[in-house]
Amino acid sequence: MSPPVSPVSSSSTIPSHADVVIIGGGMAGVAAGYELARRGTSVAIIEKGLVSGEQSSRNWGWCRQQNRDRRELPLAQLAMRIWADLNAEIGEETGFRRSGLAYATNNPADIASWEKWGSIAREFGVDTRMLTGAEAATLLPGNSRNWLGGVHSPTDGRAEPQLAVAALARAAQRSGAVIVQNCAVRTFETEAGRVSGVVTEQGPIRCSSVLVAGGAWSGMLLRHQGVRFLQASVKSTCFYTEPAPAVTEGSISMQNVALRRRLDGGYTVGLSGQGELQITPWGLLQSKDFWPTFKMRRKGLTFAIGRQFFEGPEALSRWRADGVSPFERVRILDPAPDWRLINKGLERLRNIYPQLAGLKVAQAWGGMVDSTPDAIPVIAPVKAQPGLFIASGFSGHGFGIGPAAGRLAADLIRGDAPCVDPAPYRYERMIDGTDLGKPGML
Repeated sequence: MSPPVSPVSSSSTIPSHADVVIIGGGMAGVAAGYELARRGTSVAIIEKGLVSGEQSSRNWGWCRQQNRDRRELPLAQLAMRIWADLNAEIGEETGFRRSGLAYATNNPADIASWEKWGSIAREFGVDTRMLTGAEAATLLPGNSRNWLGGVHSPTDGRAEPQLAVAALARAAQRSGAVIVQNCAVRTFETEAGRVSGVVTEQGPIRCSSVLVAGGAWSGMLLRHQGVRFLQASVKSTCFYTEPAPAVTEGSISMQNVALRRRLDGGYTVGLSGQGELQITPWGLLQSKDFWPTFKMRRKGLTFAIGRQFFEGPEALSRWRADGVSPFERVRILDPAPDWRLINKGLERLRNIYPQLAGLKVAQAWGGMVDSTPDAIPVIAPVKAQPGLFIASGFSGHGFGIGPAAGRLAADLIRGDAPCVDPAPYRYERMIDGTDLGKPGML
């Protein structure tokens, strides 16, 4: 079941032209649209379903620097600065609060990993420190576990996915962006080797640049256009609870279960490292590229064959510009939650926090978390196709770093000085023989 999302008004017709067409109304596309519009660039955001209807409203709502991959950390730091001012800047509630983030564990390997990351944190000036078992107990009052240790960042934060992206979309509209929902982009067109427009189910839009920010669907559209994009998805399960006693005002990760305090007094609960890998045609074809990632994550995965094999973003589909596309057949990717995981999560929380014994689920949902082999997004131009840009493959990090990712995408599209070094996010690393290795910190 889809989580409730704050509504965004939609233009009844597509524009005939725009400087930039953004394909996808999730965090990455909306944040880029906001940045472009406020700088005077005409932009149309075209969304096949509803703004924030898929993973951008289905994530945990964490906004963090802690335990980020070194390559992603500058973007995460910039995102935190943007988040801190966003409510005042757009005049709407995103739910952002700088309420802190703590990890606790009994696994020595986790401790070693966090200590190693601490040297990177010091290099970048991140406010984080290791916790002894006693310090973890003090920081997490009411917690019944005797933890080996942990790590804490008091300056990390949280926001509300069901509020934030929609609020940013409305701000983009006030700056001049046009948003069209329930309208799929079927293809994009070129003239003299350069992007010249897109074809939507409502007709064509002329433009000089296209940003593909379609989340789990980006790879399908790009492959259809002859652009190779390495992207694999795992089905996650998440839920939020009715209002409950305050065991934290921030976010906590505790070995296979994580929770975040919500503005409404409940908790958003995630199952760390747990998910379902659905067998798909495209997934099988790119299995070699994702083998190192799979080996790292397979312990928490289950496997299935379902509808994704035939009509999901990793199916083998072909279509014409004048025919119905897969994006129209599946307006909102809404996989069912795994109640086995939900019940396991509830049990773990009750065991760790006895005061949450009466915790009740208000709503649960599934989502498709798309990843690249190195778990680093692509935010970049495609050099072989002038005018084509990508902001996708966020690997479960897109909500938190989204405001900064949108700013970087806007910089690259406009030719402005980039807000962070764009080299780690370049597209060509996927096709030029770069050793992508295995993901770093997740």
